[in-house]
Amino acid sequence: MPDTNPPSTAILWLARLALASPFVLSGFTKAADFAGATGEVRGLTGLEPAPAFAAAVIAVQLGGSALLLAKGRAVWVGAAILSAFTLAATLLAHDFWAKPEGAALRDATTFLEHMGLVAGLGLAAILAGRDP
Repeated sequence: MPDTNPPSTAILWLARLALASPFVLSGFTKAADFAGATGEVRGLTGLEPAPAFAAAVIAVQLGGSALLLAKGRAVWVGAAILSAFTLAATLLAHDFWAKPEGAALRDATTFLEHMGLVAGLGLAAILAGRDP
């Protein structure tokens, strides 16, 4: 039976805020401690030049979050940006299949948590098209 009472605009926005919150917190934290952000990029992924990648991470996290919290098609674009970022970062930094036994479980848990975020972002994009 179709749902005749879709969630309100405020409820949908609050759900998107909840989805954006880890990216917003991470982006501001990295911006406040850029040296730490650079070290994190280098330590988790090995990507170089780490400062350029750290700056890109901050821009993606904050910019994607702003789009996710906007209206209309911007929500879909923000969800797509954050999903792509999360998939790439998770594959690079939480490759549990290549970790020793003790670290594998921790990284597998983090990997699956991040896949849940990707799924939530996908649902946000779908619901944005239905936003009253």
